Amino acid sequence: CSSALVGGVQVLLAPDIFIDCSQAGMLAPDGLCKPFDDRANGFVRGEGGALVLLKRLSDAQRDGDTIHAVIRGTAVNHDGHTNGLTAPSSAAQALLIRRAHEAAGVPPEAIGYVEAHGTGTALGDPIEVEALTQAFSAVARSQYCALGSVKSNIGHLEPAAGVAGLLKVVLSLVHGELPPTLHLNSPNRHLLLESSPFYVVDRRRAWSNAASPRRAGVSSFG
Repeated sequence: CSSALVGGVQVLLAPDIFIDCSQAGMLAPDGLCKPFDDRANGFVRGEGGALVLLKRLSDAQRDGDTIHAVIRGTAVNHDGHTNGLTAPSSAAQALLIRRAHEAAGVPPEAIGYVEAHGTGTALGDPIEVEALTQAFSAVARSQYCALGSVKSNIGHLEPAAGVAGLLKVVLSLVHGELPPTLHLNSPNRHLLLESSPFYVVDRRRAWSNAASPRRAGVSSFG
């Protein structure tokens, strides 16, 4: 097709999933999603929806459309056998991120920001940072790439979580600013950020494109 509306929506209409997640110890008892923080103790369910209109770049240019962002490449895979929903495979995530970079033709060192899955769980956040560090292992620089999670702002939109992260990145590109990831008091001690390419965006920052185009990655693990 020549154009497509793509998105997701989450509306919380029944208590069943709340009850199941609560009994499994997956929800933050204080109702705050704290990605990458040492107090991370579960995710927060949120409501919302978003749609984006996708077109080929050449068609959008031909039609005089306002182009907010260009998606250079995508990738999808499966975790395989793991210890459960809250303990994903870092190796599978790292492989997926590498494939996305290959599809886009963009090396990791060209990425200035990663919108992480970042659910705010004590186990999931370190696994994701480990996977990102593996995927960026060819880069010698440390703490040059910003890291954030929109789930700290609006909660986990579950089937709409991916498009929510994408929309945050698109708005960040448009405005040239990176909004803060909230509730970050002290980084999770298991993240090992100092020796990684990443730092968490804990305050609003200008996103300059003086040296090169602004480029970002978006992770969403279902």
